[in-house]
Amino acid sequence: MEQNQSNPTSNELIKYISKYIKLTEEETNAILKDLDIRFYKKGDILIKEGEVPELCYFIFKGCVRQYFNKDGEERTTEFYTEGQPIAVFQGTNGNKKSPFYLSCLEDCVMSVGPIVSEDTDIDPRFINLCKTAAEDELCRTQETLAIYRLSNPEERYLDLMKTKPELIERVPQYYLASYLGIKPESLSRIRKRLTKKA
Repeated sequence: MEQNQSNPTSNELIKYISKYIKLTEEETNAILKDLDIRFYKKGDILIKEGEVPELCYFIFKGCVRQYFNKDGEERTTEFYTEGQPIAVFQGTNGNKKSPFYLSCLEDCVMSVGPIVSEDTDIDPRFINLCKTAAEDELCRTQETLAIYRLSNPEERYLDLMKTKPELIERVPQYYLASYLGIKPESLSRIRKRLTKKA
């Protein structure tokens, strides 16, 4: 993993922050000046199950997979791509261990920062930003979970094509199948059936 302090894609982070709080030019320049941008290789592990998270991430380029290890089998539960933040939410427990793994599916460029808490000595607006962003992420996760529980595998695949079409080409089929809760051969059958319908 390498580090670099300047990257034009850092404006994506400013755009994301600006959705939640209004930044002055001085504040924007200060954020860009202090931005910690890191490069990760495909296969790099950002966090392992059982580790206490210390960092949060914002993806400028690349794809990160979230997965659980269940009885020796990896169960994919989320993919993160460009323009998305990644954080292991700890609630009120600052020493809570991560229940899952985060792994880079591609070479990634990300900004990295410490996890923000109530005790962090920063602008209170950024504390509120983190809370609001976490709430947004929770709502998105709940919607995804509801779709998963109320739909069959083909409907889940169709929803994926609608909401995250880029993943169909970027993510290996066995990870997509795991995310959809089916075996790779079942996903192949769904794809063939949909191709015939088309």
